[in-house]
Amino acid sequence: MAAEILQPGVGPIPGDHYLRASVDTVLWGRLPCAADAPVLTIASGDTVTIDTVSHEGVLEDQGNDPLAFFTAHGVAAGEVLTDAIEIAAARVRDPLRDGPHVVTGPVHVTGALPGDLLKITVEHLAPRVPYGVISNRHGRGALPGILPRGPENVSVFTPVVDGPDGPVGALPLTEGGERVVAFPLAPFLGTMGVAVRGDERPHSVPPGSHGGNIDINLLTEGSVLYLPVQVPGALAYVGDPHFAQGDGEVALTALEASLRATLRFDVVPRARAVAAFGEVAGPLVRTSEYLVPTGMDADLDEAMRRCVRAALDLLTARYGMAEHLAYAYLSAATDFDISQVVDIVCGVHARIREADFAAVALPEGTE
Repeated sequence: MAAEILQPGVGPIPGDHYLRASVDTVLWGRLPCAADAPVLTIASGDTVTIDTVSHEGVLEDQGNDPLAFFTAHGVAAGEVLTDAIEIAAARVRDPLRDGPHVVTGPVHVTGALPGDLLKITVEHLAPRVPYGVISNRHGRGALPGILPRGPENVSVFTPVVDGPDGPVGALPLTEGGERVVAFPLAPFLGTMGVAVRGDERPHSVPPGSHGGNIDINLLTEGSVLYLPVQVPGALAYVGDPHFAQGDGEVALTALEASLRATLRFDVVPRARAVAAFGEVAGPLVRTSEYLVPTGMDADLDEAMRRCVRAALDLLTARYGMAEHLAYAYLSAATDFDISQVVDIVCGVHARIREADFAAVALPEGTE
């Protein structure tokens, strides 16, 4: 597949602001907290083009040298991202304490206050390279102790090639085999969040009310993520870029690969947020078709229960639906999907079709 390599500063940068990924603008393995200084300050409504760097290919079990790792898989040296090389060489991560993810930010959004919602609209996602990696590590994934079969972690280099309907990921059926299974791409950012209160940076793996590593594959171009603001300015950040992921992400990672994301950041004041959605306690996704409340917990059953409760609260607050009728509707008409089961805290998200409520009049100005 012929593709432009989006090295730092190269290629289209459509946002009002541009934020590179560098040693000075990323955290590796941790997420921002209230004590962190912003790397960029913007107004509500501004767009930012943000370079993200995948952690796959830079980690210690892959040699901590993306140039050597990717060229060993046949990638030309000039097609390895220079910011990934810089970040790996700086070794700004403690592998015993920190998570794997490289996170760009934080961004201070002027006027955002605790109690508000930060609305992040995904305007554009551009692959920075035509390849990625899918990994399975010991003690992780949906089948720990079973896979990987051998003593070593497994990192599957996955090229992106041209398919009949556009670019696809390509995996051989057997190691070194010529027959290939091709699957469609649907890029999204696995990590989108706001800073937590206090002066302790959270680990990058478990998601929570702050968002973080939510791994919801519906967050493709055109989608929106609402997050409850915890600290003044929100201090937003993004990372963990994917080219594709199935619900569950069972192996540990999906097709991890670096993206250039253009996002719009809007502050939704508390009164308007409550009128539109009720009390939002955690990430809420919106697509062209669905409202998507979420539930998270270390126990998957409890994550499901929390998602159902969030869905009920949303329907009763937004549409004035009686609770027992909302419960019946969810059972009859709503899919509950497993976002992921590999991030310590499991995630479930519900897909509520907004078209089902087309006849319900909402107050003017409702989100």
